Amino acid sequence: MIKDGRLRRGERTRVAVLDRTLRLASVEGLDGLSLARLADTLNLSKSGLFAHWPSKEALQLAVIEHARQQWVTEVIHPALEAPRGVRRLWAAHDQRMALYESEKLPGGCFFANSYFEYNARPGAVRERLVAELTDWMGFLTGLAEQSVEVGDLPPETDPADLAYLIDSLGVYAAMQAPVRGAAVTCRHSRRALLGHLRTLTTDPTILPELT
Repeated sequence: MIKDGRLRRGERTRVAVLDRTLRLASVEGLDGLSLARLADTLNLSKSGLFAHWPSKEALQLAVIEHARQQWVTEVIHPALEAPRGVRRLWAAHDQRMALYESEKLPGGCFFANSYFEYNARPGAVRERLVAELTDWMGFLTGLAEQSVEVGDLPPETDPADLAYLIDSLGVYAAMQAPVRGAAVTCRHSRRALLGHLRTLTTDPTILPELT
């Protein structure tokens, strides 16, 4: 029982540290993380942090996984609650904008920032980021394919092209948000995608109205 209690406390500490580290990484980047600096910033012992992550790279990979879990919770799961088809495709973008508007990450979009940071750096961190981007684009492409299958989008629709457009609108909103404000950029991003989807869908009435 004592051992189980220690394990639970250790896990709570690990999650709390990753929460704060993810926020920090969204501002200063993954490369700016170090176990020594993190210990000072969070007022924790270096030995405690090394018990969880034996190296800087291990910490960076753990932060990416934590960011993925946040993305799944905040974006993907809520989107999947929408009906299959173009409404679910729209919901994925809408939930992404909602995450940016929540300002849970002060630096904007962790993934967008990290992709730029590690785009030309070989190694395990870049490989993991590539895998995350590939999964996200596959998710969007799959939703677009479903939209064609259920008849919400015409057969000539290219799902991969549509997924690329949607992600581009998301990345651009994230890049402008720290300067122009998330409310402004997310509103423009939503309107741009909604207007495009209305021109494509076989039944525009199933899409929401934006005020």
